[in-house]
Amino acid sequence: MPTFSHATTRSLIAGAALLALAGCDADGKFDFDLRNFGNTGLDTSAAVRQAVNQRPEPDARGVISYPTYQVVVARRGDSVAALANRVGVGAAELASYNALRPETVLNGGEVLALPGRVAAATGAATDRIDITALATGAIDRATTNGAAPAATTAPAVSEPIRHKVARGETAYSIARYYSVDVRSLADWNGLPADLSVREGQYLMIPTPAPLVRSAAAAPLTSAPGQGSATPVPPSAAQPLPAANPPAASSAVASPPAADLGATRTTTAARMAMPVTGAIIRPYEQKKNDGVDIAASPGTTVRAAEAGTVAAITRDTDGVPILVIRHDNNLLTVYANIDALTVAKGDRVTRGQAIAKVRAGTPGFVHFEVRDGFDSVDPMPYLQ
Repeated sequence: MPTFSHATTRSLIAGAALLALAGCDADGKFDFDLRNFGNTGLDTSAAVRQAVNQRPEPDARGVISYPTYQVVVARRGDSVAALANRVGVGAAELASYNALRPETVLNGGEVLALPGRVAAATGAATDRIDITALATGAIDRATTNGAAPAATTAPAVSEPIRHKVARGETAYSIARYYSVDVRSLADWNGLPADLSVREGQYLMIPTPAPLVRSAAAAPLTSAPGQGSATPVPPSAAQPLPAANPPAASSAVASPPAADLGATRTTTAARMAMPVTGAIIRPYEQKKNDGVDIAASPGTTVRAAEAGTVAAITRDTDGVPILVIRHDNNLLTVYANIDALTVAKGDRVTRGQAIAKVRAGTPGFVHFEVRDGFDSVDPMPYLQ
């Protein structure tokens, strides 16, 4: 399962890209609690405290298995090396994968991600997660002899998202981002009392608990005569109004078709959106040098304006970063992309396809506008 880290730092995005142009980099602070989202509709300070499922029970070795990954739960006093020995993986590999040292002593209940799949424990019920229960639930939703399924049928439990902690993130910011209670996040991952997390750590995001309706709950529909006024019955003293339905052959008048051309709007924006989607993380000077625009993985990314491909480089995770030079000393930066269709030195036109949105949950494009090498708010150029 792909992992996702929504905080794209300046040093990994703009700094790495512009290093190819001028060898310059800059440090920026991160919005620790993600309260500065403005009026974008994603102010996570009011995130809902959502009921979540209990974390599945591990097997005798502490392993919890999901279809696409496994994690292991530490016992009190376990070191990374001891835990690795118990599950049969290399201590150095397990430590590196979780941004730890082999000799690090773990908290009881702390969860580590396994770098590869381990075999089932002999004689133990290892895969407590029923993989068949992870299906779409179509069978449960299907009708039986034309009857709807019972109201108490619970939806299938989904595999948790696995989040890799980025620099500057906290348990609170991650919990707010996924709209889960921070205590649930801590319980699922065995976080210490101070809820501290480390860069490179993998966290499982608790899955929401299904809403189960009790049979004793109030009915979904009211009984006849309740909840709405009873219509007055027709009077025997007064005849019913005459019904004059139109003849079957009568033509039904159709409203005129809307003139879409008359309502078409034009835009004088200096730049075009690289993808169509909502802004899920806005520009904030010295904290986020661009905007993150939501888009499904595989969506075509287009050049915001005509220019020349000035640089193509990669961040520390090997993800491409593309820089286009425009007139008036402007640069645009595109990150979290792949499948590039242009090369350095190519001349591109406004709206030309240049890449695809990289796979991830959620999918998005990081987009920056720079005046020389100074970042500026992209929105005045896009509106």
